[in-house]
This record gives sequence, C-alpha cells and structure tokens, in this order.
Amino acid sequence: MGNQLICMPSKNGKYVKSGNKVKGKSKRRMGLEEELLHQQALAMALHQQQMAQIRSISQRYQAPNSKQGLPRSSSARPRNQSDLIVPADQLLNKDQDGNSLDNLETKHFVLVHGGGFGAWCWYKSIALLEEAGFTATALDLTGSGIDQTQTNSITSLAQYVKPLLDYLGNLPEGDKVILVGHSFGGACISYAMECFPKKIAKAVFVAAAMVKDGQRAFDAFAQELATSADLIQNARVFIYGNGNDKPPTGLEFDRNQLKELFFNQSPTKDVALATVSMRQIPFAPVLERISLTEENYGSVRRFFIQTPEDHAMTPDAQQCLIDANPPERVLKVKGSDHCPFFAKPQSLHKVLLEIARLEKI
Repeated sequence: MGNQLICMPSKNGKYVKSGNKVKGKSKRRMGLEEELLHQQALAMALHQQQMAQIRSISQRYQAPNSKQGLPRSSSARPRNQSDLIVPADQLLNKDQDGNSLDNLETKHFVLVHGGGFGAWCWYKSIALLEEAGFTATALDLTGSGIDQTQTNSITSLAQYVKPLLDYLGNLPEGDKVILVGHSFGGACISYAMECFPKKIAKAVFVAAAMVKDGQRAFDAFAQELATSADLIQNARVFIYGNGNDKPPTGLEFDRNQLKELFFNQSPTKDVALATVSMRQIPFAPVLERISLTEENYGSVRRFFIQTPEDHAMTPDAQQCLIDANPPERVLKVKGSDHCPFFAKPQSLHKVLLEIARLEKI
C-alpha cells in the first residue's frame, strides 16, 4: 500500500492508525532497492571502463529475479577466426550500393545551374551525392542565387561565369572535377572546359545547351522558339534595364507559366521554391558566340542527359544538339521535365553515379 494510511478497528470498536509501521517497512524496502540499483550501476560503470576498447558492444544487464527468457539486445560475442575483418576506412569509402570509390578518377561534382536558377536548385542532388560518399559543390553564377550583381551590369559570358572559373582556377594542382551543367549552364560549362580542360575529368550536360564552336547558347533554344511559340513566347518577359531604346538586358518568365514550362512533372513544393527564388537571366551572355577548340574543349569527355517530358527543351531539340555535337554517351532520366533535380532526383543521381564510374576509354 506504500505510504497510504490504513485505519483498522480495535477491540473496542474504535479505529486506530497503523500507517507508521507500514511506512517504516516501505522506507526500508525502498532503501534496499536504491542500494541495489546503486551497486548495479557501479558494477556496470566498472565493466564499461574495462571494456572501453571494444567499440561495438551493446550488452544489457538484467536485474535480479527477472524472468529468464531470450537474450535482450545482446550483440557481443567472441570473434570467430573465420569472421571477415573489414577496415573502417574501406567501409566509409563505398557508395550506398557497396561499390568502391577508390578507383574513381574523381569523387568531386561541381554543379552549375541554368538561367534564372541558383545553387539552391541542386539541394536534393547535393544531399544524395554526399550521402553516397562524393563531394558536391554548387555555385551561384554572377547575378544568380544570392549574388547581388544587377542583371543590367552583366555584359559578357566571362563575367557571368566568373565564379565558376575562379573556383576551378583555385583547385589544387592535379585535382579534377565532374562538371555538371543544366539548361543555359551547358554553355557555361563549355566555356569552362575551354579555359580549364585539365581540371575537368568529365562534363555532363543535363538538358543543356551543348554548343559547338562559334555558336550561342541562344541557338540551342532557337528551335523551341520556332516550334513552341505559344508556350515560350507567352511566358518570356524581356527586361530593358538600360532603357526601352536599348537592347534588352535580361529575360525572365511569367510566374504563372513556370510550372507548365519548366516543372510539369515536379513536386508542388519545389515549384513553389523555384517560383519565389528564380531571378532574371542576363541576356548578353545568352547571345554571345563561344570560341571552342578541339585541343581544350574537345579533350574533355562529354555526356548528355535527356529529359523526355521536357517542355522548355523538347526531346526533339535535345536530339538535334546530340546529333550536331555527339557526346561520348547519351543517358536518359525517364519521366523528367526540364528539371530532373526536382522531378526525378533519385534517377538523376543514379545516372550521375553511372557517369562517375565510367572508366577512361
């Protein structure tokens, strides 16, 4: 009954209190239990101290008089001579599929966003690559993401791509990366390939402007402007930052048209994120013709990732780029719109890992 008072009748019919005796017994019993618990805790502490070098033990200790049954949460057992010992560094240096990362030419991806986007658009890919044991770096190009440069002050592709060129230029001697460009970012990584071919192990064009020497990024989307006039022309808005009598300085898209144009297969949350995060696209870099050489740009292995449900760069337009400037290999993210990092992040991730594992020819 614990500390509760109990009234018991006496011989003369009156009630007397007998709680003191019960309370005394209860206190003695609680004292014994506390002492026993203290001894068990001390014994466990001493045992753990002795076993400090064994890092995988999770043995539980049963209290006295507990019912005997199956062992509870015990994973400690003597090691058998036949047990395979795998060094910890080998366990850490494998991807999620158990493939070794040791023999890869590089484990570093540099992710380059398309026009209007920023480093933020790669958040799912960054997480997946890092979980798989890779390094992932996403950059904001000039006037994009959190870079505060005004669009009307960006007058060249070199200025727009400067953050990427600075990053590649500062890589340690001998380090290489896999460069991934999305949409207009394809022209940006092409420019970087020409400038730093020895820093780039592979270049991946994700529904991107894979231009040839003398072409503009604008040319990659020219077919879309001709065949999908209603959608793209109704969505685009030119910005005249230097006055209406001067050429446009920027381009942006009607927020109400974004989902149908870029995100027709993407989750609603990602569409909302893009809607509030996208910025103007500087127009001068899009119209600039790029000089590419076989010695530099042509020495880097190129891969193209197709997006079959794309409304911004249709499969036909992507195939035209592939036919005109064939890469080493063409891969596909089935069911994806123009932005596979939103629509099909796991599928895109698997394709990127496949490209990373491809050995030198």
